[in-house]
Amino acid sequence: MKLHCLVLGALLVLLLLTRGSVGTKASAIDLRTFVGCAVREFTFLARKPGCRGLRVTTDACWGRCETWEKPILEPPYIESHHRICTYNETRMVTVKLPRCAPDVDPFYTYPVAIRCDCDLCSTATTECETY
Repeated sequence: MKLHCLVLGALLVLLLLTRGSVGTKASAIDLRTFVGCAVREFTFLARKPGCRGLRVTTDACWGRCETWEKPILEPPYIESHHRICTYNETRMVTVKLPRCAPDVDPFYTYPVAIRCDCDLCSTATTECETY
């Protein structure tokens, strides 16, 4: 979890340095000290085999959530409290990818964050392999 948060934090700092601003939704937040979960503008390359990629700007969840672990005397010998910054409410958006092969569906669907919270990891919306 800590590694995931550190990587996310590094990506956000890189995004700030390359774009020169933090976007409209999180403009007053100091990323170095912020603990919590917020909606933030994010750009990614939407692509699938047989189509050209399309740069998409959307809203996504980002942030750091407090976690802790402590040893206990009985199995499983550790008590943990791991929450992640995850989607609480979303809406789905579909875009048409450019220059797709004739046998390829050109539509790409992705979630747009409406509300985000620190919560337990849910495999319905998140890859939880390390939690």
